[in-house]
Parts: sequence; structure tokens; C-alpha cells
Amino acid sequence: MKRDNDTVVKNWRQPKYVLLVFLFFIVLLMGVFTYLSLSDNLKVMGEPLKKFANNRITIKKELIAKRGTIYDSEENILANNVTSYTLIAYLDSSRTTDEKNPNHVVDKEGTAKTLAEALNAPYEYILSRLQKEGAYQVEFGSYGSKLTELKKLAIEDLELPGIDFIESSKRFYPNGSFASYIIGYAKIDDKGNIYGELGLESGYNEILKGTNGSLTYQKDISGYQIPDTPEIREDAIDGNDIYLTIDSNIQRFLETAVKEASEKYKPEWMLFVVMDAKTGEILGSATNPSFDPNNLPANMSYQNPLVSYEYEPGSVMKTYTYMCAIDTGNYDGNKTYRSGKIKVSDVIVNDWKPSGWGMVSYDRGYQYSSNVGTMYVAKEYLTAGKLKDCYRNYGFGSKTGIELSGEATGYLNFNGEIEVDWLSPSFGQGLATTAIQQLQALTIIANDGVIVRPHIIKKIVNNNTGEVIETKVERSEPVVKKETVAKMKELMYGAINNTWTPGHTYAIDGFNIIGKTGTAQIFENGHYLTGNGNYLISFSGMFPNDEPEIILYAVMKKPSNYWGNVLSPYVKSVIRNIAKYKNIYTDAPVETEVESYHLSSYMNEDIDMVKQTLVKDGLKVIVIGDGKTIVNQYPQKGTNVMTGDKVFLVTNGNTKKLEKMIGWSKNEFITYMQLLNVPYEITGYGYITEQSIKAGSILDGSSLVKVTLSNKYNLD
Repeated sequence: MKRDNDTVVKNWRQPKYVLLVFLFFIVLLMGVFTYLSLSDNLKVMGEPLKKFANNRITIKKELIAKRGTIYDSEENILANNVTSYTLIAYLDSSRTTDEKNPNHVVDKEGTAKTLAEALNAPYEYILSRLQKEGAYQVEFGSYGSKLTELKKLAIEDLELPGIDFIESSKRFYPNGSFASYIIGYAKIDDKGNIYGELGLESGYNEILKGTNGSLTYQKDISGYQIPDTPEIREDAIDGNDIYLTIDSNIQRFLETAVKEASEKYKPEWMLFVVMDAKTGEILGSATNPSFDPNNLPANMSYQNPLVSYEYEPGSVMKTYTYMCAIDTGNYDGNKTYRSGKIKVSDVIVNDWKPSGWGMVSYDRGYQYSSNVGTMYVAKEYLTAGKLKDCYRNYGFGSKTGIELSGEATGYLNFNGEIEVDWLSPSFGQGLATTAIQQLQALTIIANDGVIVRPHIIKKIVNNNTGEVIETKVERSEPVVKKETVAKMKELMYGAINNTWTPGHTYAIDGFNIIGKTGTAQIFENGHYLTGNGNYLISFSGMFPNDEPEIILYAVMKKPSNYWGNVLSPYVKSVIRNIAKYKNIYTDAPVETEVESYHLSSYMNEDIDMVKQTLVKDGLKVIVIGDGKTIVNQYPQKGTNVMTGDKVFLVTNGNTKKLEKMIGWSKNEFITYMQLLNVPYEITGYGYITEQSIKAGSILDGSSLVKVTLSNKYNLD
């Protein structure tokens, strides 16, 4: 019996030991768990355990700030963010948990038929996308991308199961190449942020872009936010809006003039700028070649000719040599010299008319644009140091500080060691200036000897605080005497309005234009070029004479078919149009009637009635389709257009005839092709010179329209 009890006791000791071992491991595990919970040093896959765990259940999304809008002086949009949508279809049946409310495409044939009609796309293509094996979701190429809000809403109204949209934002320039080098352009990085690369978009990127926010929340295993869990939201701060001094009406006058001049003379480049004489506001700046920031060319220049091009300006510098001499108080305009040629430092310098005009006065020498006369004036009244000081005081050789990136300084490298080296700059050779410097120097004459700094930003508006920062007019102390300015106005008036001067082709009866022409040799590869067209042609001037309101500067490099003042017809056209638009001369004759219009919405209206109205207003109407009712339009409602602009109207008809597109811009062509919904190919850059399909041909979904563009405007 005793032995039996001992046996029982022994038998119970084994479970006891097991229990103790079990309890030991339980305590050990609890200790390990406690250590893991409290330790900051433990790492998993190279990162602290807490961070590893949080990353598996926490998601942080970046909230993209809205980039600021760029406006013109009349608050018309020049650059803004637009939202577009990409159509997607979910094919994976695992998305559906309730068969009565499917979240994937169930009826592929029916969905393909409906979408093909909505997108104006081939049924077979849409169906092939919906039948893609093993795909969780699919997109629909160009047919389903860049959809507008209206198109998105229309497709949503179809209530197709499994159909969804991806929203994206991009920078849009509603006027295409309009003032493109001023506005610049912006791109999107792989995170969806928009950043500027040229022009104001680049120089004012930090002001425009704003500050991104964030949203942090807990996610479930499928990646969705867990209901009723806290979230941390830091709202994005939208970018500031910028209002420019650009007047879109004046800008269009300039764009038209530059386009027409470039078509005829095919220059290497051309620039035409207009500025308010009293405030320094840049009212317009047109350039050729230009570019469309919505469709960037591969071979575009990344320099703005207004501020970045440095060149020998030619005879427009004679104005500042004479002004410097007159301001000494010793100048005698009646003194005479023999024109034609002069020998300086063993170098013969000729007038543009080698035989000259005989014995002429210094005053007449300026109005004849005599190189010889200008050199005599510089020799008699100035020194190399005095001339350089004057040029510096007038703003040459340094930046103006205008709000545009890439501004160059030009250079004044001459000294008095060799006489010809400092006398040549007196008539614009052997130094370099920029266009914006020429405009700034002209303000001296427009403002009784005071320099007004050019600027292109009118104000900056903070969308978050409402704060408005307005650009103030910056005026210098007088750099020349009022009497000097009065004499220069007299000389510049004679240079344009006397019938015997080379600048007389710029004269307009009753306008009292004052100015100076320039024809500069071009220095390349160590020597000055010779031959027809190897010149830089320019005009600098202002009007009216007594109280100038408008300053103009136009410059063209290497025009073909060169003959004298090739710029004068285009300068005069712009002057006439500005005079009418600004009501400067109430009785002035106007060469071209140009009006501005704000487009209405023409959706669901009769095509014939709308076309008749728009044509009457001087607009070019392009009708797409043979229907009677308008279903789409470009430009959209509220857009500012000018006489001669194209307006595209899409009707509800299916028959689409191709227009003759010779002379159209790249932007106009792309807009037209997108509205037609046909594929296209573009070769070259500039304006359309060839099209692969004859005008009047009927287009279908398989038509491929090819065009050739040329920046030299080789138009038929």
C-alpha cells in the first residue's frame, strides 16, 4: 500500500514538471513580447519594429497644391491648371461582392458597344481591351485619355458597371503660342507636381507652385481607409496668381505683324515689342520662331529674344551718342562735315550711301543716319570714357531687372587706346545690347530725361490670404537734361517725317511718330558678314511726339529679299491699330479693323445661325460634321478671341470633310484633329505647308492625316 502511494506521488510529479516548464515558457514569451513592445532598438528588414509595423498599416498621401493662374492685364487666362480624365474598366470579378451591384465589367459586348459610341471609337478595339486575359483593369489608349469633365459626366450617366476614371491635372495654355516666350511652359514630374522650365513659369515657379499638403490614415489589408480611425490632414496651400501687363489685344496686333513679316522675309528670328512709355509696362512681345507650350517642339530655343539675345544694334545707338553729346552743352547742330567716308586708325568707314550727301550739318547727319557724322560728333564732343559712361547711365551694359529669367547684360568692351575701337560703338558697332535695354533707354526720351524700369508683372495675388502685391513704377533720377530730350525729340521727329530721310517710310500723317532706324552688320566667325540680307534690321520709336504714350521696338535678323526698311509696313500697321484701340488719335485713319470678342456657349444651337453671327464678327468658322446642331466647340465659352481667329464648331453629323489647312499653326491643326477624332502625324515645326489628304475628302476612323510644317513659312 505504501509502495502504491509512492507510485502515485511519482506519477503526479511528472505533470508538475511539465506544468512548470510550460509556465516558464509562458513567462519567457511574455518577457519577449514586452521587450519587443518597448524596445526602440529592435529592427526588422533594416528599420525599427514600430516603424515597420506602422508602415504596414499607415498610408500618407500627398495632397498636390493647385498651381497659380497667369492672367493678362484684362484678367483673361493665359496659363492655368485643367483637370482631365482617363477612362478605365475593371475586369477582375473579385471586385464584386454583391452580384446585384457588380463592380466589374460583366457584359463585355454590351459595354463595348456603348463605349464605342460614347468615345467615337471602333467597337472591335474597345471589345479587345475588355477581353484582355488576366488583367485587373485596362485603359483605352487615346480614345479614353484626356477626357473633359463633360465627357466624363456623359459616360457616368450611362451607368456601366466596372467603369471608372483616373483624374489628372496638367498645365494648359488656352491661346497656344500666344506670348509663349513670356509665359514659358511647365511640365509634370512623376509625382504629379507641376514645375516651370521657361519664362515666367520658371522664374516665378516658387510663387506659382504653392505648398503640397498630406493626408495620413490607417489602411486595411486591401489598402482602403479603416472606418472610424483618426486621420491627420495637412491641407495644401495653393500657389499665387500672377497678373501680367500684357494686353492681349496689343499682343495679337504684334503676333499678326510678326507672322506676316516672317512669311514674306523669312528671317532667322524676329522680335516686336510694345511698352507703355510712362509706366514701363510691357504691353506685348511677339517672337518668331515661337512655340506652343501645349505641344513642345523638339528643336525650340530656350532663350527669350527679348532679354537673352545680345547683338550689335546698329544705327539705333546713334540716338544715345547724340544725346550724350548734346547733354554736354557744347553741341552745335549747325556745324557741318563732309559725308561719305572717314579714315580713322587707318580704317575707312563709309556711310550707308558711300558717296554721301556732300557737306551736311550734324543735325542732318543724324537724320540721314550717317556713320561718318556720328563719328565726327563723338570725336568733337566726347571721349571714349565719356561715351561709355553715358551708355552705362542709359542702362546699357547691365541688366534692367525685368521679371524674366535669362536676362543678358550685353557688353561695352571698348576703350580709348585705338580710336576706331571706341568710335565704332558710336554708331552701334563693336558693342552689344539687348532688346529690353533698347526699350528702357527710350523711356529717357519719353520721360524728360528719367529712366523708367520695364516690367511685365502687374500684380501677384495670394489666393489663401487675399494679399495683393502690386508692381510699382520705378523711376530714376534724371540722367539727361530736359533741354537735351527736347533736342533729341526734334532730331528723331525729323528722322521719320522729313521726306529725304531713310526713316520716312515709317511716317504716318497726323501721328507725329519719332524714332530711329537701324541696319547693323552681323559679326560671325571672326568677321562681319557681307551680302544681301546679312543684316540686323531694327526700328526704335514712340508716339505721339510731345507726350509719348507708346514705345515700340522691332528687330529682324537676316531677312531674305532684303530691300531697305522691310519692317515699316508692319510697324505702321501696329501703330494704327494701337492708336485706334487706345483711342490716342480719335480721327486717325486705321489700316485694319481688329476687334476683340468673348465667345458664348453655342452648345445645342443651330449651326447656320451661329456660323452666320461669327462670320459677321470677322471670325473664321471651321465646321466639323454635317449636322444641324452644335455639340462641341473650341475655344470654350468665355475665351477672348480676335478678328481673324478660328472657331471650331462640332455638329451632330457623322460625315466629316477635311479643310484646307495650308498656313495653319501646329496648335490649330492638333485642335482640329482632336475634334475630328482621327489619328495624325506632324513633321517639322512652324506652319503647315503640305497636307497628305486633299481638302474636301471624307474622313473616317481609319484616316491618317499627315502634315508638314516649316518655320520658314514656305506657303503656297
